Amino acid sequence: MEENKKAKIKNRECSTAFKWFHATSNYGGPQLIYATVVSYLSVFLTDTVGIAAGAASLILLLGSVWDIINDPLMGAIADRTNTKMGRYRPYYTIFPVLFAFVSIMLFLNPQGLTSTQKVVYIAVFYILFGMTTTILTMPHMAILPACTKNNEERNSIISLGGAITAIAYLIASSFTTNFLEWTNGSYVPLMVIYGILGIIAFWGLFATAKEKYLKPIDKSQSFAKELKMFFSHKEIYPVMVTWFLVAIGYGLMFSSSVYYIMYYAGRPDLITSYMLVLSGGALLSMAVLLPIALRIFKTGHRALMVTQLATGVLYVLAFILGKESLILLYVISFLATSMSAMSNALVNVLVNDTIDFIQMKDGNTLNGIISSIKGFANKCGGTFVNSGILAILAATGYVAGAVGQQPESVMIGLNMIRFGIPAIVAFLLALLLKFYPLKKYYPQLQEMRENMKANDEA
Repeated sequence: MEENKKAKIKNRECSTAFKWFHATSNYGGPQLIYATVVSYLSVFLTDTVGIAAGAASLILLLGSVWDIINDPLMGAIADRTNTKMGRYRPYYTIFPVLFAFVSIMLFLNPQGLTSTQKVVYIAVFYILFGMTTTILTMPHMAILPACTKNNEERNSIISLGGAITAIAYLIASSFTTNFLEWTNGSYVPLMVIYGILGIIAFWGLFATAKEKYLKPIDKSQSFAKELKMFFSHKEIYPVMVTWFLVAIGYGLMFSSSVYYIMYYAGRPDLITSYMLVLSGGALLSMAVLLPIALRIFKTGHRALMVTQLATGVLYVLAFILGKESLILLYVISFLATSMSAMSNALVNVLVNDTIDFIQMKDGNTLNGIISSIKGFANKCGGTFVNSGILAILAATGYVAGAVGQQPESVMIGLNMIRFGIPAIVAFLLALLLKFYPLKKYYPQLQEMRENMKANDEA
C-alpha cells in the first residue's frame, strides 16, 4: 500500500497548488455565476426585467448563433498564441476581470428603459457573457492535457473540479433566493463576490501552470486546414454529439426546476428546498460517486453510459409519478441528479481523449480548437435549454407570476422540460456511448502518453 502511494506521488506531473487552482478557477467563482445563469436568468428576464418569454428566448438564441463563429475562432487564436508567459496562461490575467464585469452588468436590472431598449441591453451583455466565458473556459480545458499526460492524474483533477462544481451549484442554485432577501432582490452583490473569487483562482492558475506537452506552432498550417484535419476523422462526430447532449441534460436539470416547482407543483415556497435536494444530489454525484464510477468502469465513456442509463429510468419514473407526492418527487429527483450530475465532469475526460486522439493521428496539438469546439457544443446545449424552455412556455401560453392559474398546456410543457425531454436525452446518450468510437484506440493512446512522458523526463 505504501509503495503504491509513493509510486503515485512519483508519477505526478502537476503540483498540488495547480490541482486546486485548476479546480477553483473555472469551477469555483465562475461556476457560481454559471449556476445562477442556468437556474435563474430566464426567471430574472421574464419576471424581474419584464421581457416577454418569446423575446428572452430570441436573445439566448442569438447568443448561440454568435458562438458558432466566436468559439472556434477563439480556439484557433489560443493555439497560435506565442508569448513569454506561454500559450494558454496569458488568458488568465485580465480576462477574469472582464468576465466578472460582464456578469455584473448582465444581472443589473436596467431602469428607465423601454421594452425594446431592455431587450437590446440584455442581448448585448448576454453575447459578451458568452464571449468572455469562451475566453476563460477554452484555455482552462486546453491547459490540462498540456501540463500532464498521466491519465490517472488528469482524472483526479477533473474529479476535484467536478466536486467544486457541485458545491458551486449547491450554493447558487439552492440559496440564491435566500441571498436575494439580503440584497433587496439584487443579483449584483452576488456577481461581485463570485467574480472576485474567480479572479483570485485564475491568477493562482496562471502562477502554477507549466505547459510541457505542446509542440511548436506550425505557422504554415492555417485555421481552415486545422479544422479540415480535425473534421476529417469520422470518429469525432459522435463524440461532439455526446458533448452537446450532455450540456442539454445537465442544463435542463437545473434550468427547468424553478419553473417546475413554482408552477407545476404550485409551491414557490419550496424553491429553496427543492434546489437544495438537486444540489445535494449533484454534490454526492461529483464528490463521491464520480471517483467510484471511474474506478469501477475504468474509462469516462463507460461511466457516463451506465449513469445516463440509470438517469433515464429515474426520469421516466419522475415524469409519471412526480405529482403523486412531494416526498416521492424529492426522492426520485435526488437519485436522478446523483446519477446525472457527474456527466458535467465525465465529458471533460472525453475531451482529453479527443485531444490525445488528434495528437496521435496527426501529430498536432489542437488543444485550443478542440476545447473551443467542446465549449461551443456546451453553449449550444445551454442555449437550447434556456431558449427552448422559454419558447415552450411562450408556445403553451405561460403567464408570468400566475401561480396556480397556468393553462393545462403549460403544465404539460413543464413536465416535459423537467423530466420528459431529459429522459429522452439520457437514453440517447447511453445508446451513443455504447458505440463510443474512440474506445478501440485506448491501447494506442496509452502507449503515446507513456512515450511522451518518458521523453519529457529524459
